[in-house]
Amino acid sequence: MRKEYDFSQGKRVNDIPHLAKLQAENSKGKVRITTYLDTDVLDLLKARGVSENKGYQTVLNELLRKQFETEKPLEDILRKVIREELKKAA
Repeated sequence: MRKEYDFSQGKRVNDIPHLAKLQAENSKGKVRITTYLDTDVLDLLKARGVSENKGYQTVLNELLRKQFETEKPLEDILRKVIREELKKAA
């Protein structure tokens, strides 16, 4: 390593398109992760992405978001099951 570096020719992130895009995405609350998926699941995500003209990562994000938004609290599910069982018992 050098003791000193010359940054006089350096560019700002906003002047480099792909870095500016990454920085903008991170300011939206996105985080880069590494994960492993089954090959068949990845193939399905990619196929759906092609059919919807989106990237597979966007499709995955949308599916996860939809799952968590529609998920009912456990208490609501238990109440529903108990009501159904009480109707059967009556």
